Amino acid sequence: MSDSTLRRPDGRLAGELRPISFVKNIAPYALGSVLIRWGNTQVICAVSCEESVPRWMKEQGVQGGWATAEYSMLPYSTLGRKPRDITRGRLDGRSQEIQRLIGRSIRSVLNREALGARTLYVDCDVVQADGGTRAASITGAFVALKMAVRKLLDEERIWEDPIQKSVAAVSVGILKGRALLDLDYQEDSAAEVDMNIVMTSSGEFCELQGTGEQVTFSEKELQEMLELGRRGIYRLNELQEVAFLEGEKGD
Repeated sequence: MSDSTLRRPDGRLAGELRPISFVKNIAPYALGSVLIRWGNTQVICAVSCEESVPRWMKEQGVQGGWATAEYSMLPYSTLGRKPRDITRGRLDGRSQEIQRLIGRSIRSVLNREALGARTLYVDCDVVQADGGTRAASITGAFVALKMAVRKLLDEERIWEDPIQKSVAAVSVGILKGRALLDLDYQEDSAAEVDMNIVMTSSGEFCELQGTGEQVTFSEKELQEMLELGRRGIYRLNELQEVAFLEGEKGD
């Protein structure tokens, strides 16, 4: 039996994603919102808007708008309770790094001049974590972003769609010498190599975060992981589009 036909603990093949679904309008007061269910990982992604831009943009004369993100894991999202950042008086390094990644990913597909002098805030709250929370946050955030932009267009607050292409993210890794797509927590915690890939629908990479946790990895293994990730993200782009269009006809 070849590696490509070996089943993983949850029954998936090496290049298979976990089941993914989107529940739209999970936060009615947000401009756009979804609950993304990705295997046993669940993240609420919501977009809000303020009719202003950061102070640094005004001071530097930067035209257009801005998009930024906040990421948090709710205390009950993991097996052991995770204290809220506010109780420690500071944002932990991991959350800070992830929310910056989400913000960069969203901005990579935005024409910020078309957005106008306003700021979009993307909030990603992890309800349940089983690996891949940053990938789920970015992938879900884009659907919420599209919903928010549609509302801005419908309300004639903007006149041009600022979204230039879609963006999604997925994890890949090497476990027991085998390249795998979309690692759950059990696989991720044991992987020799762990990588997160953020890519647009036109095949351009926004970010690659790869680490040899226990071993180094070869160029061949890197290419194998990149190809798994590329195929996975194209599938995610399709799922994002289906989720966005659900219920749009006749609205």
